[in-house]
Amino acid sequence: MKLSQGVEWGLHCTSLLAQAPADRPIRRDVLAGHYGLPDAYLAKHLQALTRAGVLHALPGPRGGYRLARSPERITVLDVVEAIEGSTSAFVCQEIRQRGTGAVSPDQCSNPCAIRSVMDQADAAWRDSLRGVTVADLVDRLPPGVRERNADLLAAAGG
Repeated sequence: MKLSQGVEWGLHCTSLLAQAPADRPIRRDVLAGHYGLPDAYLAKHLQALTRAGVLHALPGPRGGYRLARSPERITVLDVVEAIEGSTSAFVCQEIRQRGTGAVSPDQCSNPCAIRSVMDQADAAWRDSLRGVTVADLVDRLPPGVRERNADLLAAAGG
């Protein structure tokens, strides 16, 4: 499974927003500049996070983005699904019913072993990501990073 760069960007941006004062929206250009990201591409991912209810966008010259919920209530899975969607990475094509080795449709009333294993793996992966919040990510930052981020956000004017 390969996730898009938007997942990384979304997780870093939500983690940074979790470190900002709750009443201060952070402009998109500040988020992009903080991580050296192209503003236009980041905009697409921030819009997806807003549509999914992870972020709240505030328009106008004093606008920007802030978390739509507390960081303890936003999971890594919320961010991944906002960017990538919620469908499984594995799509069963039922090839066991094709070709010279085809089995009859009545022999395919239950999912095959391959699909079952892949569905179990997908569920385990999602459960793992559901168990980690944005607050947990912020707690895992190396010493001094939160303070540095607070200073950078303050200097950027939020």
